[in-house]
Amino acid sequence: MARTNKKTPLRKCVVTQEMKPKKELIRIVRNKEGEVFVDETGKKNGRGAYVSKSSDVVNTAQKTKVLDRQLNTSIDNSIYEELKLIIEGNKN
Repeated sequence: MARTNKKTPLRKCVVTQEMKPKKELIRIVRNKEGEVFVDETGKKNGRGAYVSKSSDVVNTAQKTKVLDRQLNTSIDNSIYEELKLIIEGNKN
């Protein structure tokens, strides 16, 4: 008998340190070229860090520079703005 209930992949939010299903997090990626971008598909190549889909968490990440440390680069404010727009869009 084939099992249909696959385990949900869990990832850790770099801000809250909570393990959550991948769908509840947003992935930020730094690729080999050093570009940092928001990866909504969760499938792009590169070093990834996950953040909870919450404006408060994104604000905390921006203040504490946790993404800078996780991805070993400086994160542009436009990335945080993009994250906030994605979160706002998901509330509808």
